[in-house]
Amino acid sequence: MHFKHPEILYFLFLLIVPILVHLFQLRHFKKEYFTNVRFLKALSIQTRKSSKIKKWLLLACRLLLLTCLIFAFSQPFFESQDSKNATNELYIILDNSFSMQAKGKKGELLKRAVQELLEETPENVNFSLITNSENYWNTDIKSVRSALQNLKYSPTPFQLDNIMAKIKAHKSAFNKDIVIITDAVGLDEKQLKNSDATDSPSFIIPKAEQKNNVSIDSVFIHKTVENFYEISVQISSYGKNFNPIPISLYNENKLIAKTITTLDTKKKNLSFTIPKQSFHGYFSIVDNGLSYDNTFFFSISKTKKTNIISIGELAKSNFLSRIYTSEEFNYNNYTLSTLDYNKLEEQDAIILNELDEIPQALITTLNSFVEKGGNLIVIPSAISSITNMNSFLSNFGNLKFSSLENREKLITKINFNHPIFHSVFENKVTNFQYPKTKKSFVISSSSPAALSYEDQSVFLTSIANSVSAVSFFAAPINIENSNFQQSPLIVPTFYKMAMHNQNNGVNALIIGNNNPHFIEASLNKGAILTAKGLDEQFIPIQQILNNKVKMTFNDYPIQAGNFSIYNTKEWIENISFNYNRTESDLASANETILSDYKTIESIPSFFDTLQTDRTDNQIWKWFVIFALLFLITEMAIIRFVK
Repeated sequence: MHFKHPEILYFLFLLIVPILVHLFQLRHFKKEYFTNVRFLKALSIQTRKSSKIKKWLLLACRLLLLTCLIFAFSQPFFESQDSKNATNELYIILDNSFSMQAKGKKGELLKRAVQELLEETPENVNFSLITNSENYWNTDIKSVRSALQNLKYSPTPFQLDNIMAKIKAHKSAFNKDIVIITDAVGLDEKQLKNSDATDSPSFIIPKAEQKNNVSIDSVFIHKTVENFYEISVQISSYGKNFNPIPISLYNENKLIAKTITTLDTKKKNLSFTIPKQSFHGYFSIVDNGLSYDNTFFFSISKTKKTNIISIGELAKSNFLSRIYTSEEFNYNNYTLSTLDYNKLEEQDAIILNELDEIPQALITTLNSFVEKGGNLIVIPSAISSITNMNSFLSNFGNLKFSSLENREKLITKINFNHPIFHSVFENKVTNFQYPKTKKSFVISSSSPAALSYEDQSVFLTSIANSVSAVSFFAAPINIENSNFQQSPLIVPTFYKMAMHNQNNGVNALIIGNNNPHFIEASLNKGAILTAKGLDEQFIPIQQILNNKVKMTFNDYPIQAGNFSIYNTKEWIENISFNYNRTESDLASANETILSDYKTIESIPSFFDTLQTDRTDNQIWKWFVIFALLFLITEMAIIRFVK
């Protein structure tokens, strides 16, 4: 037993006072009886024994009463079993990602967790609350009540390691108690490594009752037929035994198509035909799972022709005119002697087709062109100067040409993950008609190859920055040196190289993805573009290039939807934003990796355990009660004992 105020125990010396009083009352005097009271002697002898018993009882009650009062004021207590952690700071990590929309026994997981925090958190407990999107340091439940009640789902996936890093950066002289409320969707061992064992992390895992979910993952133009687009929408299903799902297509909130599909495979593509014109709408489905991934917003801008110039001999550039047709491109070819340098800044892509020597003036112009968002494609000449070529390439990255090999080589490998071939092929092709070259340069590059020879050397590679890409071939591709022009690979290869960062397809960006978006617009230096939606508007980070504006959105907008880009009041372009679909698979909740961590059944259990294990057992109230009992006993003895 311990005492909060042990110095008060010195007052126990006061117990000598009632003892002295009692002894004074027991003093013996010699008694002489007068004649007229002798007859009372017999009665006095009979009552003397009972009087002594009464005095001894009163003395005991008074001693015990005084002792209990002294002990009560010294506040005795029994130390709690976890008293050493009583000063720990409490951190509550609340997962408010979209997977917490799933329904448990008592409703949506996040809403139920918020309700229990509001009801069960003691008002005198200080804590810090960290969510995916908000931080509330050193607060209490009264201060964050309104914020919790209005807490929204975050488009940012739950990343425990990032949140733990925030807590570690929040320096404190005390140890930490960390309780993590999450459904464990997307949680992995790598995230747990940032959790220090001395922080005593505990997990509360609310569980979803319904784990079936259907999501719309992407929308793309499958093909163009005369005046129509055939667009495809990809749907993913997680779980089993699904009912038929209705899917609707809206343009400007107007229903234009609707169908019902059965989910017999995990991923399914549905096709819709719409007029070949600008589109600003969304696909929508209805299911019993999560709601955040049931809508996919997308925009299709009015088709604009891409400006392309090739520089080289006309006879060697005829194949390019068959790729860059007049329906989609403004294509022109010039020789070095007829080239107008002023036109270069107006282009979206420039092709250097087998130039024997690249003039310094052209090198300077092309360097500026690439820095401002233009795409460059370089096809070397067999008699190119290696020194001149390397001097030119040094402006764009770590890539060098070395010796010219005079031997036939087959092009056998396609890098399907390379940006040039991303989403070009439905299936990975391993056996195709291999094109070949007779002469080729040896290229050393730190960038991955898009196409490789049979000896694993580079045939085609590219260096990309945030605004443009520069692509290099290792060999001339004229018909005397190669049959690459007859290969089916040539069309998608040159098409994708020229269309890097061009917006002639579906505009559907992912919130939180920092990939830049380019808008064709000629603005003054002081102009600022604004993104406006129905309920939200913001100013993205932007950089003015030649005839484009590079825009980076970071974590904006907050809500998915359709937006429009304005220059003051002038409409520029439509754009759409969607949430990342990483939270759609509820079956990915991984609780097995938490076997080495403490798990708690519920929020009420956590606070009950914390209160029980860390609260000292105060017993001073019992001494007050005993003091009152002894006082009552003393009064009863005085009144009723004779």
